Amino acid sequence: MSQPPDTAQLTAQLIELRIEHRDLDEAIDKLAHSIQADELAIKRLKKRKLRIKDMMAYLENKLIPDLDA
Repeated sequence: MSQPPDTAQLTAQLIELRIEHRDLDEAIDKLAHSIQADELAIKRLKKRKLRIKDMMAYLENKLIPDLDA
């Protein structure tokens, strides 16, 4: 039987993802406003940002106690 994930570990992962999400947001903004905006690179960064947002939502749900229990 597997052990439930450690709350501190999940919180640390969530913080790392939030930092990466913010950094990607800044990178996308800089790239979009540059003279040589690379649309493919911007699209890839946006997809990565969405994946990170999904992972953050997943971790946030894991941290919320099950109210039905």
